[in-house]
Amino acid sequence: MQHSYRAGGSKSMEVDHFNPNKKAEPIQQYSNLFLSSRHCNGAKRDRWPTGRDREAGIRFLNCCEEADYGLHIFEDPDDHTLVGVTPAGKYHVRNCDLNAPHLVLERDRRARLWALLESQRITIKKDLPSMLQHLEVLKDEVEKMIPKIEYLSGDALEKHRVRKKALAALMN
Repeated sequence: MQHSYRAGGSKSMEVDHFNPNKKAEPIQQYSNLFLSSRHCNGAKRDRWPTGRDREAGIRFLNCCEEADYGLHIFEDPDDHTLVGVTPAGKYHVRNCDLNAPHLVLERDRRARLWALLESQRITIKKDLPSMLQHLEVLKDEVEKMIPKIEYLSGDALEKHRVRKKALAALMN
């Protein structure tokens, strides 16, 4: 997991059983095990969709076998929350608590730093080697954060914004 450094290093990383119903099997299959942060593993716990749920496309995404971001899950470019666009994506975001405040905050920081690194022109008049060294340190730190996630865009983004506004109006 790329952002294990920010998640607290090896102490907060765990081996997760993709399907918790297979924990009791005497021999564990590697295909049922993957690295997870303690937060996401704890949020997922022993939740597993029922047969009826799975028939409706409600399931956890298997990060070892399929693309999740950019297909099932996108990032809201306005507030950096994750948005599930398929039944599986919605279920995964909710049950792995992928919009926990600390994860949203890190995605927001990551977006601001990448925008700075990618789009700002810098004029350096003095001490070029020192400035380049500082930029490399900053880039190394950003690369340890949650990886870039494709932004929700187009009609899907507009529909999401309308739903967010309607929900906010209901809450007031």
